[in-house]
Amino acid sequence: MAYYQSAIRFLTWAEGFGVRTLSSVEPVHVAAWVELNLQSHAIATVKQRLAGLKMLFDWLVVRRVINVNPAQSVRSPRQTIGKGKAPVLDPSEARRLIAAIDVSTDIGLRDRALIGTMLYTFGRIGAVLMMRVRDVYPQNRRLWVRLHEKGGKLHDMPCHHELEEWLSEYIERCSLLPDPHGWLFPSWDRESGSLGSNRLAHPNAFVMVKRRARAAGIETQINNHSFRATGITAYLLNGGTLEKAAKMANHASTRTTQLYDRRDDQIVLGEIEKVRF
Repeated sequence: MAYYQSAIRFLTWAEGFGVRTLSSVEPVHVAAWVELNLQSHAIATVKQRLAGLKMLFDWLVVRRVINVNPAQSVRSPRQTIGKGKAPVLDPSEARRLIAAIDVSTDIGLRDRALIGTMLYTFGRIGAVLMMRVRDVYPQNRRLWVRLHEKGGKLHDMPCHHELEEWLSEYIERCSLLPDPHGWLFPSWDRESGSLGSNRLAHPNAFVMVKRRARAAGIETQINNHSFRATGITAYLLNGGTLEKAAKMANHASTRTTQLYDRRDDQIVLGEIEKVRF
């Protein structure tokens, strides 16, 4: 979706400057658009938008709509990142958030299962929301989940015993098994007062997470991505290795996983109290 929006923004901007056809797009147009974006957006956002354009034009070249990729020669702005920006929950906060969810209702069961899946599988919100009911399955006497990652890749993970309990209760009490092809985490249908047939959208998941955090009295400004970082940090704090965390999170490199490692935050908090006057 981010790449799609990047393409729309660029093509709308280019058309405003008189570029009427895809074959008329030149590297100078892409470079100018990148520089313009750098004046008002973070480097990470600009890098993502340029990556989206490169993918779009690659797709067009492969299908012979255009002859060359005008974005290929445009250099991405340099950025050095030592730590991710997603707010992370303390383990006690994560536990309090889960405990505060009222699971006497279908929507409460869904929200607990959704948050639990992100926490225990290190799954991205997009990969989790794309799951179908059939993507929760038994194997070797344990429940497994199949995450739908970017690029159509599938990533299978065994469930933590708590997640297994939450998913099983959710699927059983909400009667999801009769429709294995249905969305595992559907949206709420206000007219019928029950879970609907449409997939829960990213923005609605974000609103749900914020609402649940407020109800639990959590002041940390978390978002959908916070649970991925929270899960990885908790795993590493309990003796997990960076290499295995990268595999569990489906990262191609441990350098990406390190962005989610917030163990140093605890060190900083402890050290800052030594500043006394």
